[in-house]
Amino acid sequence: MTPAFDVLRSAYAELTVTDLAASRAFYVDLLGLVVSHEDDEAIYLRGWEERLHHSIVLRQGPVAGVRRIGFRVRSEDDLAPLAARLEALGSTVSWVDGELRGMGRALRATDPFGFPLEFFYAIEQFPTQLQRFDIQRGAPIMRFDHFNFHSPQVETTFAFWQQLGFRCSEYISTDGENEQIAGAWLLRKPGVHDVALTLGTGPRLHHIGLYVAEPAGVLHACDQLAAAEHSYTIERGPGRHGVSNAFFVYLRDPDGHRVELYSCDYYTGDPDLKPLRWSVSDPRCRSFWGTRAPDSWYEESSLLLTADGSTVPTFAAGVDERQARTEVMA
Repeated sequence: MTPAFDVLRSAYAELTVTDLAASRAFYVDLLGLVVSHEDDEAIYLRGWEERLHHSIVLRQGPVAGVRRIGFRVRSEDDLAPLAARLEALGSTVSWVDGELRGMGRALRATDPFGFPLEFFYAIEQFPTQLQRFDIQRGAPIMRFDHFNFHSPQVETTFAFWQQLGFRCSEYISTDGENEQIAGAWLLRKPGVHDVALTLGTGPRLHHIGLYVAEPAGVLHACDQLAAAEHSYTIERGPGRHGVSNAFFVYLRDPDGHRVELYSCDYYTGDPDLKPLRWSVSDPRCRSFWGTRAPDSWYEESSLLLTADGSTVPTFAAGVDERQARTEVMA
């Protein structure tokens, strides 16, 4: 059934950081993101092709965490029916207006799993900087691409997002009669995903994915980090995923928030798209090639924050993906 609302895509993340100056040095000086606005409390950032006011908000706070996970809808009229659907699915909803710089009215929701979601339409826009090759810095990072969530209840969470009109492009599952999904990639825009689900202790934000126009940009970013004596921020990669076909590198910011620089996914806009299944025992699904993912990649993620700033409790998953794979699984 087609929903009575249209979620366009994943749009932005608001992260709390414990040292705003250190975070600025990482995201702006090293990664080269564009500053839309900054003050003593927050920095609003965007990629070089992005026209919306921001795709990352860094906010000074006492603890590192995730305040908002934002999605854009097609029109203001989509928000009310979306609110009704979210409430019917067990979410707590409320309305805010102008809480973030450059944004109008937005629908806030805490979903049944504890993720702090926000949906909006109205937002200030800037001219694109796509062809400002004379001033671009970093990879360069073009735009925000996706969220990856750590969830102990992947199958239930998967069903929730499908009820919001998200489609599946690929998934990883265990073998045998009692098949269990260990990872799922869900989309609204015609790429591989806007939301990915990874089985593990949660609810937490595993990473935000930032799109780089070509694989050479990922390598260029790694060279720049190393030259600036920040190669220690590289957690995993470069390499290529089997799932999504992405050419990637994973970085950790000064507070441990994980950032993926991401390139080379594929078109998924056809309405009869059939999801691709990967077995957890297939050594190519997490790394088509490249080094094995470190344990930190499976075990560490960003905590979620409630509206009052407290951390959302987490729970362990009943299955560890690594125990269901072969020794060569990455």
